[in-house]
Amino acid sequence: MFLIVVGLFWLVPTIGLLLSSLRTPRDMAASGWWEVFTKPSQLTFESYEELLANGDITDSLVNTVLITVPATVLVVVIGSLAGYAFAWMEFPGRDWWFLGVVGLLVVPVQVALIPIAELFGGIGLFGSITGVILFHVGFGLPFAVFLLRNFFAEIPRELLEAARLDGAGELRLFARVVMPLGGPAIASLGIFQFLWVWNDMLVALIFSDSGNQPITVALQTQVRQFGNNIDVLAPGRSSPW
Repeated sequence: MFLIVVGLFWLVPTIGLLLSSLRTPRDMAASGWWEVFTKPSQLTFESYEELLANGDITDSLVNTVLITVPATVLVVVIGSLAGYAFAWMEFPGRDWWFLGVVGLLVVPVQVALIPIAELFGGIGLFGSITGVILFHVGFGLPFAVFLLRNFFAEIPRELLEAARLDGAGELRLFARVVMPLGGPAIASLGIFQFLWVWNDMLVALIFSDSGNQPITVALQTQVRQFGNNIDVLAPGRSSPW
């Protein structure tokens, strides 16, 4: 019961933002979002209709999908393969390589912004969606490898040896045995990576240009242009994505 109460308090800001997005600017200026519980007639999709009529916002939503989906899929796939290799394959320097991966977890994103910006500028990726994706993949992989390696290492060795005795190679063993058993960890990684990339603004603000900016940058532009434009910001931030 205590955890339920804590969870409800934790969700209050999100619920307030959602209900605010379903009210008109006039109603939001006149009273708080909790007024809808006594006056449900205030609920309307007018703000969402205006938001979807804004070409910059709709384009930024498409850009966000084009950035988030590849960045999530690549991290999950590459992280799964690397996690399996570190957990069950023998190769020279395996433990030292894994220690290096773990060490990358403590590297702040801000440290790499300028060097990678210069690198992307030199190879023509600066200001492109590809550059944003590669940055997110690079900084998402250390956590992905660390998480999945530790999960895969808990799989019983006897199970893998039995599959090898039946003639399964490493790729088949990975696809038929390790991946199904690692489903919970892979799903958790996918959720974490998706949310991090979707909600990111710092990387997108630096590495994207005006033609491929995601929703977070587009919403910041709305604030800079119109100030307290809550009727745009509320539906933009409380979208189902």
